[in-house]
Amino acid sequence: RVTVVEALDSILAGADADLSRLVVAYGRKLFKEVRVKTSIRSLTMAGERVRAVMETNGESKEELYDRVLIAVGRVANSGELGLENTQATLDPRGCLTVNDRQQTADPALYAIGDVAGGVMLAHKAARDARVAVEAILGLPETTRHAVVPAVVFTDPEIAWVGLTEAEAKARAVAVEIAKFQWGASGRALTNDRPDGVTKLIIEPQTEQILGVGIAGQGAGELIAEATIAVEHKLTARGLAHVIHPHPTLSETLMEAAESFYGHGTHALPKKKSSRASQQGCQP
Repeated sequence: RVTVVEALDSILAGADADLSRLVVAYGRKLFKEVRVKTSIRSLTMAGERVRAVMETNGESKEELYDRVLIAVGRVANSGELGLENTQATLDPRGCLTVNDRQQTADPALYAIGDVAGGVMLAHKAARDARVAVEAILGLPETTRHAVVPAVVFTDPEIAWVGLTEAEAKARAVAVEIAKFQWGASGRALTNDRPDGVTKLIIEPQTEQILGVGIAGQGAGELIAEATIAVEHKLTARGLAHVIHPHPTLSETLMEAAESFYGHGTHALPKKKSSRASQQGCQP
């Protein structure tokens, strides 16, 4: 029996709350308990068990556990690379500072992946490597990276790319949200997994898709199409007019885009949008 403890107000703080709550709901059934806004004050051995002192809303609580797994934070493993013999510099997190070609302050040294800082994900590291190799070979400049998708391989999966709704609010960026609930997806229903949602974060004037969030079975696969949309500044109308095979979960992206205009192939939005009547359904 497992107890999950998180200091923040959500166990998946990087994702929007309406996405992460699906995983939290599942976690509360799977685990003994999920505690948020709870910090670990101390861990000490008590015989063969671990004594954990936690604090929630100013109140301390002591419990015994067989095992404690700490999974928080990452630092670059740069301490034993011999960097003192180079001109390379480190940032406060111990990451090598690099330019947009992955070159460090030492012209002969390039760095990729986690040790180069930024988003610490394998697919971002692979892109770093390509940029660095092309730079070393003197090939035309390649953009380091623009948008990097993130996936949390829980059940259901959560994936997002670009601007999140929470980030938009924090930055006072005006956006509109378009959602499609998977309860109206034929594929989700045949999979017996209608517990999903696809949402688009859209710039109201240009209708450009600034971000996408997906929660549901296979979200990690679906986010690739969303990444293309964000990377290439696709509009909601452009995505809505791409024919998606039926019945598939990929349709949820098209359906979310359609809902922005107040119509849908398999489900009508609760509120009628004026965009459909003003601009029509065609490009």
